[in-house]
Amino acid sequence: MIGFITRAQIAEQEVNVRDILESVAENLPEDYDLTELIEVLNRYRKHPVNLNKTTPDELKTFVFISPLQISNFFAYLKENGNLIDVLELQSIDGFTTQTIQNLRPFITLNPATEYEKFTLRNIFHHGENDLLMRFTQIVQKQNGFTDLAGNRYLGSPERFQMRYRYNYGTIASAAIVLEKDAGEKFIGKPFDFISGHISLSKLNRIRKLVVGDYSLQFGQGLTMWSGFAFGKGPDVTSVAKKDLGLRPYASSNEYAFLRGVSATIAINEQINITPFVSYRNLDASQDTGLDGTLVQSTINQTGYHRTPAEIENRNSLSQLVYGANAQYNKNELVIGLITYHTKFSNGFVTQKPIYDKFGFTGRSLTNVGAYYNYTYKNIYFFGETGKSLHAGLAYLNGALISLSSMVSAAITYRSYPKNYHNFFNQAFAEATEAVNEKGLYTGLNIIPDKHWSFSFYGDYFQFPWLKFRVDAPSKGYEILSQAVYTPNKTFKVLARFKMENKQQNTDFDPPINFLDDVKKSSYRVEINWQLNKKWTFQNRLEVGQYQKGDVNPESGYLLAQDVDYSPMFSKITGNLRVAYFNTSGYNSRIYAYEDDVLYSFAFGMYSGKGVRTYLNLKYNLFKKLNIWARYALFIYKNVESVGSYLDEIQGNKKSEIKVQLRYQF
Repeated sequence: MIGFITRAQIAEQEVNVRDILESVAENLPEDYDLTELIEVLNRYRKHPVNLNKTTPDELKTFVFISPLQISNFFAYLKENGNLIDVLELQSIDGFTTQTIQNLRPFITLNPATEYEKFTLRNIFHHGENDLLMRFTQIVQKQNGFTDLAGNRYLGSPERFQMRYRYNYGTIASAAIVLEKDAGEKFIGKPFDFISGHISLSKLNRIRKLVVGDYSLQFGQGLTMWSGFAFGKGPDVTSVAKKDLGLRPYASSNEYAFLRGVSATIAINEQINITPFVSYRNLDASQDTGLDGTLVQSTINQTGYHRTPAEIENRNSLSQLVYGANAQYNKNELVIGLITYHTKFSNGFVTQKPIYDKFGFTGRSLTNVGAYYNYTYKNIYFFGETGKSLHAGLAYLNGALISLSSMVSAAITYRSYPKNYHNFFNQAFAEATEAVNEKGLYTGLNIIPDKHWSFSFYGDYFQFPWLKFRVDAPSKGYEILSQAVYTPNKTFKVLARFKMENKQQNTDFDPPINFLDDVKKSSYRVEINWQLNKKWTFQNRLEVGQYQKGDVNPESGYLLAQDVDYSPMFSKITGNLRVAYFNTSGYNSRIYAYEDDVLYSFAFGMYSGKGVRTYLNLKYNLFKKLNIWARYALFIYKNVESVGSYLDEIQGNKKSEIKVQLRYQF
């Protein structure tokens, strides 16, 4: 009976992790790597967070908890003492049934164990080792791998990734990541990308220490935020970022990190400082300036080194970054100050397009910033101001408000000038970078009871200067409304409407150029239901529409059926999708989250007309050895080729195989 309960709990926890990932995945950029988030959730499943001994930084790692909920949690502990039962969370303002349900697999109230005690013996005997190897390849031959006379891929079509990671609770970690992308050379240097780190925590006044690759996330991401950040989503409280400070980096993304050494040092109970230094070689397309020196206009962020041009640009630009962050924490108030200097081996020059007139030029840049957050009763205030010396001043301010036990609201105003320069900027914005933008965001979460939840937001934004394909100042807005009905743990219905209106150069050729409104809207209905303890199903219908100016709109739809098979006592589990899509073209394409192997995630693009299917299987070879396999296939109708340029495939099919092996010891 004990074994049965344990297996049931594990199955339920895996579903929770998948639901959490899907809820955040659609608000991420296409190249976001969810490895770190998945790793954190899986580690907390094995070693739950002790709520009576936790810290704000630890709770911030849970993407489904808002900063106001975290602040209310510690205010409750301060007033009432330690929790006796997890169900006490229901008494804390803002903690909904869904929040508590998401938290339960990852928390405990048990006292500290030997696992949390730092001794040499424990490091060797209780540490966890995790070795993962992954192989991926597109089955059909792409044009880039043929003997083209001009540009082509010089390497092989396989993608390899290997990762070794060691963890000793939250005290010590080490990792090394090796990766070769499809199209990169394998002979001579098997892995094009190498990343690694050693990290220690909770060493008296040294709260964190990382040597190697790391990320820094402070304030609201306006001054220093390496890596990616979550964007707008149905949970309106996500507009307030949860800065995690210094973190070790163990992802395969080849751009979004710093490389060197950093530490967070406690000066006293209220003040800590985080000095950091980083030196890296980046990819950049370079040219010779008027004075004969090398110059560049942009940094290449893809990490691809497949073609002669990409190989030539590899590691051509060195970047030195050094600075410090100081943070003051007392009760409900946090104030932080950041300053750092970035120096490049070669200078940047202005690009020819007029929209880039105010872009960064030169070889060095100094950034300073200040951020705050403060909780007053049921309101969480937050904001940040950033300044690039000799250039623009940017800022954002906002508040999360708990209007009642059923209603919470968010409001944020942002102002980012066209000449704000920053290479580590991930503040809340409509554009990919927080520059040349002003905007006002408002949103509501309404949860009238444990079965219903509603979300609404509206975001109005302006772009005071020109943009790519926008030859005049422009403006736009985005709105979303969502309803979720959950009558019980085995059935859920979601309905969502989202619309975005931006401006873009007209496609006509008038005597005087003008901007057209570009409207994108989508309607989604999704049903999740569990037949029994083995079988879970998801049905999805999504309709999208695109219209530019007065031209007839393009439209499309997606019908998808997902099936998940997770028997409690079987060595094999898996899931399957069969989907039919029909869109007028690329502009009316539909994106949909797809299940994948562990530590990987896919976000399929459904464009044109055809069928999409994939099958994921997991097999437990031994207690500590697991293998995953994935086969995914697109079959398009009425086409002679798939893709374009070097990625073009002759025929109407595109399929991919993936095999992953994981050994834990």
